[in-house]
Amino acid sequence: MAEIKNPPKVLPIVGLIFVQEFDVEAVLRELQHDLGDDIVKSDILRFIHTHYYEKEMGSNLLRQWCIFTRLIMPDMLIQLKHKSNSIEKHHLNDRGGRKINIDPGVISLSNLVLASAKNYSHRIYLSNGIYGEVTLVYENKTFKPLAWTYPDYREKVAIEFFKKARDIVKQKLGEAHLSSREEE
Repeated sequence: MAEIKNPPKVLPIVGLIFVQEFDVEAVLRELQHDLGDDIVKSDILRFIHTHYYEKEMGSNLLRQWCIFTRLIMPDMLIQLKHKSNSIEKHHLNDRGGRKINIDPGVISLSNLVLASAKNYSHRIYLSNGIYGEVTLVYENKTFKPLAWTYPDYREKVAIEFFKKARDIVKQKLGEAHLSSREEE
């Protein structure tokens, strides 16, 4: 029988899709309350992979990924998804549509998992209406997409950003391990 242990901590990440005039920094400040002040951000890119959000948000959308550098327990992803949905509801356009889409996730040494409120064949129910989706797996020194991985998460710029995030996880887990050994 396998011994039940606590999982290693992970880094929280948010994928943002937003309208051009939106103040992303305001949203990041709201998330910092729970996730910590230090943030690593990707470049802001044009979001060109689907027209899915255009009816609600308009065209010429932008994409950015942000990593919060405080390690959290993986199950905090559920709380993060509820918080991100709440933030989205506070930033609506004059037609009642969102100005920002926030996709929270967590990065570990082995994968990137995104949260969703929608079930699908490749998602696992976690708790409180939230599902988890393994979006990228780490093997042979890089992240690799799966059959269902969103197109923008497959791009080289995204993969390189997530590899940097994994390096942060590795460093922080090493620091946490050293710290706990010093306390013994």
